[in-house]
Amino acid sequence: MTEKEKCVEEFVRLIETLDELREKCPWDRKQTNESLRKLTIEETYELADAILSGDDTRIRDELGDLMLHIVFYAKIGSEKGTFGMADVLEGINRKLRYRHPHVFGDVVVSGPSEVEENWEKLKIREKAGHKPVLSGVPSSLPAIIKANRIQEKVRGVGFDWEKPEQVWDKIIEEITELKEEIQNHDRKSVESELGDVLFSIINASRLYGIDPEAALEKTNRKFIRRFNYLEKETLAKGRSLREMSLDEMNVIWEEAKKDEGKPGQ
Repeated sequence: MTEKEKCVEEFVRLIETLDELREKCPWDRKQTNESLRKLTIEETYELADAILSGDDTRIRDELGDLMLHIVFYAKIGSEKGTFGMADVLEGINRKLRYRHPHVFGDVVVSGPSEVEENWEKLKIREKAGHKPVLSGVPSSLPAIIKANRIQEKVRGVGFDWEKPEQVWDKIIEEITELKEEIQNHDRKSVESELGDVLFSIINASRLYGIDPEAALEKTNRKFIRRFNYLEKETLAKGRSLREMSLDEMNVIWEEAKKDEGKPGQ
């Protein structure tokens, strides 16, 4: 059996398993799109965590959990008579082929960036231009991801810097405006200008090919790791963090940074 044949067999088995669960399991039978939504979001974040961990086994398992949710939504759609799994698969196959004319057509592209630009242009053309460019950005996305997606979409219609380095003048401008509002003690304006600074930083990360969400999460984990080291070493000395000066804490913090560079860390 080839890998493709095995995939088909296991996918059909998953559909049949869910059919049986939907019929015989009280919990599965009562689920709706609305009740599954928050669980799907949780599963998506668990997959994101697994990806950041670099653990392929965890990634595989979390993909399975997410796949179950996709099949579940299709099952509910089938029961309602609105769509089924075949419709989902046919739709994404059609979309992929339409939005990759450089693979399934005669369009020539120079690289990944042009592929992304064409993708956004084709999305707009698909909708016959009746919907605004940013209408497809989900309102419930986390702010950092949403900002990044907004910037990617407007880039698709040409609203972007010509060169990545141009964004730094904008960042400096936004930081200057933030400092001015801080001096004015206007909390509402400070909040607005701080948002502008963050938006421009996210723009810079996009222009340099860095995922801002992943970058920030890695820094979060790095900070937690170093702070845990600081706390552990402080307690080992029989002291409390509240008793220490910032300079004393910084000495141990620097030790934590050096400790990260040791083999096996």
